Amino acid sequence: MNPSYPVYIISKGRYDYAHTANDLTRMKVPFKIVIEPQEYDNYAAIIPPAKILVLPFSNLGQGSIPARNWVWEHALSTGAKKHWILDDNIRRFFRVNKNMRSRVNSGAIFKIAEDFTERYINVAFSGFNYMYFVTPQERIDPYWLNTRIYSCILIKNDLSYRWRGRYNEDTDLCLRALKDDWCTILFNAFIMDKVPTLTMKGGNTDSVYNDGSNRLKFAESLKEQHPDMVKVVWRYNRWHHDIDYNIFKKNKLIKKEGLVIPDRVNNYSMRLVDWQKYLKENNLDET
Repeated sequence: MNPSYPVYIISKGRYDYAHTANDLTRMKVPFKIVIEPQEYDNYAAIIPPAKILVLPFSNLGQGSIPARNWVWEHALSTGAKKHWILDDNIRRFFRVNKNMRSRVNSGAIFKIAEDFTERYINVAFSGFNYMYFVTPQERIDPYWLNTRIYSCILIKNDLSYRWRGRYNEDTDLCLRALKDDWCTILFNAFIMDKVPTLTMKGGNTDSVYNDGSNRLKFAESLKEQHPDMVKVVWRYNRWHHDIDYNIFKKNKLIKKEGLVIPDRVNNYSMRLVDWQKYLKENNLDET
């Protein structure tokens, strides 16, 4: 089972470490990887050309913003009502059930997230949480409402917003929607193992993240966009933005008219299997 909406990976300089593309390929999830023209040959050496979309620009010095907006327009041109946009450094995806993480081998979690999101008419963005925010040692709700969505985002295409700025563009996008009374859904039942920022070459590591200010420019730029919501704080040996999302508790999910939710568990054909046995039977390694 796979997602109903198109899946895009934006990537630059990471043809040697195509983590997200590799895992989606293993999961048999259809996707398009969006790259700049000068890197086509490098990516085409490891990814089938049919899965590659080439941007009409390169090296604009604006981080990922132009590529993200190009993807949005491309998704609209296909007639899709929503699209997924993923970072290129996601190593693995998991389902979390009863505090147990289970690596997934199909696109079912994307389809489940889509179907759950579509129960409601006022969800702007939804997506999966990071693995290190969902630990087996604590009890966490299957999803959180009205917070930021990072790195793996399902976007409602007919929104009037677009990506902007240079830093913290995902937080800015979510805040603009939340201020307009939209809702967001961050799934904890489905999580991703993403390579930490600044630990992998390529992407925006050199052009954006190494800003020479210990991330102060990041935090200050978001505060300039949302002075009513954002504080700049020093934590964990670098600057961060701090946002109290409790103000958005007033944003309530609105069910679709006539929605009937079946009173049964639907696992979308997912079942638990022995991971090592699965690897051996399918001639796969642990990566």
